[in-house]
Amino acid sequence: MGKTRRTFSKEFKTHVLNEIDAGKSIAQASREFEIHPGQIQKWKKELASYGDKAFQGNGRLYKDEARVAELERTVGQLTIENNLLKKVLNKLREKD
Repeated sequence: MGKTRRTFSKEFKTHVLNEIDAGKSIAQASREFEIHPGQIQKWKKELASYGDKAFQGNGRLYKDEARVAELERTVGQLTIENNLLKKVLNKLREKD
């Protein structure tokens, strides 16, 4: 049978990272907490990138935020284009 995927709380992740900040090596923390060193590196990057917002939700939070930001940019671009086309149309109507 396959292994079940472990999940770690925000508190656990910050505890592990605090241990590393206090001087423990990633290898030591990896052995002590039975976590792959690569996972600890990912947690460090996430904490560095997102600060207090790190380790929230089910891992899709930032992807969702990025998608919303992308859609908002698209709406903004389309609004600008729409306004430009309206101005051009109005000028064409005035000439007739």
